[in-house]
Amino acid sequence: MALFGKKLAEAKIWLKPNMETLQRTANRGSVSTGYDIDNSLKLEDDNTENLYRALNGSTSTTKFTISMWAKRTEINGSQLLYHRGVAGNEGVFLRFATENASYPEALQVDIGASGTNSRSYTTASFRDTSAWYHVVLAVDTTQSTATDRFKLYVNGNLITDFASRNNPAEDFAMEVSSAKHRHGAYNDTDGFAGYCGYIAECHYIDGSQVAQTEFGEVDSDSGIWKPKAYAGSYGTGGYYLDFEASGDLGANAEGDGVDFTLNNIAAADQSTDTPTNNFCTLNPLVNFKYGTNAGGMTNGATVFGDNTGGGIGGAFGTFAVTAGKWYWEVKLTEQVAHYIGISAYPDDGDNVLSTSDPHQVNSSFVFNISGARIEYINGGSVTAGSADAFTDFHSVGDVISIALNMDDNQISMYGNGTLQAGVANTSIFDAANKMVVPFHGTINDECQYNFGGYSVWTPSSVQNDENGYGTFEYAPPSGYYALCTQNLALYGG
Repeated sequence: MALFGKKLAEAKIWLKPNMETLQRTANRGSVSTGYDIDNSLKLEDDNTENLYRALNGSTSTTKFTISMWAKRTEINGSQLLYHRGVAGNEGVFLRFATENASYPEALQVDIGASGTNSRSYTTASFRDTSAWYHVVLAVDTTQSTATDRFKLYVNGNLITDFASRNNPAEDFAMEVSSAKHRHGAYNDTDGFAGYCGYIAECHYIDGSQVAQTEFGEVDSDSGIWKPKAYAGSYGTGGYYLDFEASGDLGANAEGDGVDFTLNNIAAADQSTDTPTNNFCTLNPLVNFKYGTNAGGMTNGATVFGDNTGGGIGGAFGTFAVTAGKWYWEVKLTEQVAHYIGISAYPDDGDNVLSTSDPHQVNSSFVFNISGARIEYINGGSVTAGSADAFTDFHSVGDVISIALNMDDNQISMYGNGTLQAGVANTSIFDAANKMVVPFHGTINDECQYNFGGYSVWTPSSVQNDENGYGTFEYAPPSGYYALCTQNLALYGG
């Protein structure tokens, strides 16, 4: 099983907005040996993507459990993981919230009905955009002990530290009549409080307060929390969303058999980025932009830039590598100016050296699709060699592929599947800067990234790496692999 996150003894289940949000070399996991999750669902608030269904008429008013995995791709505003209730009225909420400035990106729990509401939010902030969170909300309002009426778990840990905790009254009855289950938004179609990221393994247990250990367990070798198969009952109105059928992503695989209605969700929103094989994305916490319309990240943190123009921007990947051979792709949706390549591990994003040239990152090695390879080391730019042949591949729709060889200190670039300008060696691989991340700089332009887990474009001919991971437009060169935890466990440093 691919494992992720730090050992529990050293773990932070919430992370501040710095480069701790990278998947580091000590945080890779191991080869899968158990329960695997094959698919997730990508949700985007800009596209009002969410799913909903009616509650079963005999659903319990006092007891339920929701268990789900979530990987965030945007830290901005309140984002709803789960809602049980009536749109425009109070109900049950589980969401990342920004309402308290002292505790931004806390998890918020509301338990209410018909205008009566008990609201709680954690002191912890959940900002890690490189890893998956397991979140369990287990409710039983019949409990005589107030703090037992709801239990919130993150990555197997019971949350006891709340900035504000308001427990529902004993025997409080939650909304049932005309209420719905929702994932990804507060309303059916308008996307209010929409969620940005991936979700997987959504279990709803009706009529029971179920412990987190029914859905996950601590790995005996690493001490890391990992998924396991749920073997219990779903109750009268329960469900299980596994997102396995691309043509029916709202299918209820267990429980009462009532499927979800999809709002602006298509087959292309299915992803192989999952809790058991976590893929690199662009990092929304470590990017830079200058100008009103520059930068911006959407679609599962795979689309970068803003086609309205007006500034420059740069973005880093969420995975840093020190060894191995790695492959990813970039599709150009505009063609003015891109700088595509790698950067040394950026300490808190403070190595940006220019407000006018997006490649001036200390240290970086990029291909400028206008015709040069540029190495930017310690404040000085070095043209590493001509890349004139590469200028044939900078039109809208062209796919640029990056093959990074950390073992031999080399990087190669491909235009629409053809090697361009030979193999380049670069000094950013020196001992001090050995940890390397994907990097992209752009002037006014938008581009689409594909690290293999999810891409906004559908490859015309699906290609995988030699381990069967990643969904690419072009086959990775022999010995090169997708940036995912299953591969990193085998080949990463």
